Amino acid sequence: GGYLLKLLLFEISTTLSHISAYTILEKIRTDITGKMLQLPLGYVIDRPIGKLKNLIIDQTETIELPLAHLIPEGTAYILAPLAVFLFLLRIHWLMAIASLLSFALGMFVSVPMMRSMNEKYDEYMAANNYMNSVIVEYIEGIEVIKTFNQTDKSYAKFTSAIEDFRRLTLDWFRSTWAGGNLMMAIMPTTLLGVLPIGMGLYMRGSLSIESLVLCIILSMAVVGPLMGLTTYLNSLKMIKYAAQSLDEILGARELPDEQTEVPLDNYEIKFEHVDFSYKEGEGDKVIDDLSLTIQEGAFTALIGPSGGGKSTVARLISRFWDVGKGRVTIGGVDIRKIPISQLSHIISYVSQDNYLFNCSLLENIRLGRADATDEEVYAAAKAAMCHEFIKEMVHGYNTMAGEAGDRLSGGEKQRIAIARMILRNAPIVILDEATAYTDPENEDKIQRSIANLTRGKTLLVIAHRLSTIKNADSILILEHGKIRAEGSHEWLLEHSPLYAGMWQAHIGAKKWAAQEG
Repeated sequence: GGYLLKLLLFEISTTLSHISAYTILEKIRTDITGKMLQLPLGYVIDRPIGKLKNLIIDQTETIELPLAHLIPEGTAYILAPLAVFLFLLRIHWLMAIASLLSFALGMFVSVPMMRSMNEKYDEYMAANNYMNSVIVEYIEGIEVIKTFNQTDKSYAKFTSAIEDFRRLTLDWFRSTWAGGNLMMAIMPTTLLGVLPIGMGLYMRGSLSIESLVLCIILSMAVVGPLMGLTTYLNSLKMIKYAAQSLDEILGARELPDEQTEVPLDNYEIKFEHVDFSYKEGEGDKVIDDLSLTIQEGAFTALIGPSGGGKSTVARLISRFWDVGKGRVTIGGVDIRKIPISQLSHIISYVSQDNYLFNCSLLENIRLGRADATDEEVYAAAKAAMCHEFIKEMVHGYNTMAGEAGDRLSGGEKQRIAIARMILRNAPIVILDEATAYTDPENEDKIQRSIANLTRGKTLLVIAHRLSTIKNADSILILEHGKIRAEGSHEWLLEHSPLYAGMWQAHIGAKKWAAQEG
């Protein structure tokens, strides 16, 4: 009966501890993914995907062991020997001490091992994170690797990361193997301490033969459970590392966010003496004392050399980051005073690298407005020139986009993203090389469609193909984070040598492309 009761209680405690453990893991993972939405985009971008995956999945999973096993089993491992130890104290305090001698000696000889284990573990986890990142990079870039014959180079990087991880794992094992085995060999030798001390007490008449035999038997019940507890030593270091990694992201500074929507009189955008660096307090300024105005209801184009800060301007308007100095305003209101949720409703941002989720094309477009009807989705798709190619697919709008939209071409993905933007119907539209992968014929049609659909909206277009923005109300030339010239196409041709040179280079490139075609 007692045995069955023990089994029943063990099953109940194990079940409850596992339910609690996985509930906590779910909460941690939910908190991390929720936290990522509140962090500056740069914080997430700066961290390798493999490291984030390792944190959310693998390292969080290491917490399951102590929660589900260490707490219930560890409690038994501690309480049982404690009860025996206290009973031995009642018989004779020296016998109680003797029962722990081998355990204490085993722990003493394991100190160098544990110190080495702690030192090696950080290297082990760094190698593990790097290996995860390389594996993700290798899989995601396999098409480019094969296309540009980088198989040997990329495979060498991949295998090198795995080899480094294997080497560090073996180093970690070697540094702990001897000490661990010695510890496990010493700890069970309880009788080597109990017998001589017990016999000495018996010979002196301080202990009866019955008490001696009882102490010998009970002493074996002290070290056994404590040895079980030592099997969790490795887990404690894993837990500590996981906790530090989790605290790093959960404790990161969020973008301050207002909760009350702000009434906006207009949708004019201004940069007022803005400075910005991607790493706070480090490196060159990407944006340097920038002041500019994007008029409400006007078509403003932003052009300039690569790396000049054009995309950064677009992202600062969307508040992916906060500026280091100065301010960005919409309708005269500092965007830091506008709730992020409100900004997302008044701004449609389309970049050249558009992410599609592995769901239907219909649902990918509907991300622009969750309550849109199918007919509204179709209308947006037609305006973005993607309705025809979608209808030609076997499953039409129910076609799955694939992971990251890998079943579609770059131009097709861009048109899906533009359809999202059109469906959003926000008063501010930002197009960052949004048609870069689109063929010239479709690009011209899409540009005309966008011009019609964004009439009256505040439109900012970032482009390299100058022919797509020559009809802009205002063209801003950005170089090294500063505005070098501003005006209409005609005015800049006449007054800006920089723009005139860019235009001539663009015309020359078009002529060369036409001749090659």
